Amino acid sequence: MKVNAIIVGADGTDNSKAAVRWAAREAQRQGLPLRVTHVYDWEWREARYDSSNVYLDDARRHAEGVTATAVHEARVAAPKVAVEGDPVIGHPAARLLAETEHGQLTVLGSRGRGGFASLLLGSVSQRVATHAATPVVVVRGRGDVTEGPVVAGVDDSPTAEEVLATAFDAAAKRGCELEVVRSYLPVVPLWMDKRADADAVAPDADQQELAKLEAQLAPWREKYPDVPVEVLLTHHGIAGELVAASRRAQLVVVGSRGHGVITGTMLGSTGLQLLHHADCPVHIVRPKH
Repeated sequence: MKVNAIIVGADGTDNSKAAVRWAAREAQRQGLPLRVTHVYDWEWREARYDSSNVYLDDARRHAEGVTATAVHEARVAAPKVAVEGDPVIGHPAARLLAETEHGQLTVLGSRGRGGFASLLLGSVSQRVATHAATPVVVVRGRGDVTEGPVVAGVDDSPTAEEVLATAFDAAAKRGCELEVVRSYLPVVPLWMDKRADADAVAPDADQQELAKLEAQLAPWREKYPDVPVEVLLTHHGIAGELVAASRRAQLVVVGSRGHGVITGTMLGSTGLQLLHHADCPVHIVRPKH
């Protein structure tokens, strides 16, 4: 069950329940098993003086209840999916990162409590999203949305091919349109340097950039002929464009590393803005090694 399963973190909050439902439906789409993981931290003050194990027993019972509820939620959302779940003791981020090594995809809510330490995509989800060895989906905003396009933020880095592979496959499995968003800053003539902004476009720059993007998309269009594709080329910041697109999308797909306007790791501005402000689930693609 652990190998190639989808892993979902559960803590009993509404955000977590939305993540469990999303993960269950995704497991059904991909024909994969689902593993529900609830991590409870045993490092609180009272536990260190608990010679009778009362606190530990109470914590374990609570964790088992959270896990059982999440497993039930998953089975209701996707009855045909094989689901298993068990609570584990440890630091939530560290244990979830360890779990990701046995999964194909890890799904998290955007906020948490208890085992997820009351995060607003801070400690746990952000750490897992930035350091997991496998792709991560953070379910936020309209977590149960099933309408609208899949949106992909694409640059010309090596990770872009993984983003396109993931986005085309997601759109095909959902039977929806794919929107590909690319941002670039055109080369501006020196005589225009004092008014260089998003509207100062060098001649034919857009057409050249669009031709590059269409060449990048060509093999994927051929592989997925039934997926309608819309291309958006913009001179504005990619983060703002993707956050805006998330309000009409059911999923936004981005790479964890890139260059140009999608830069650095997901700790950079683009990833952070999406993970904090997107209005739909965000799929963070990891580069294959």
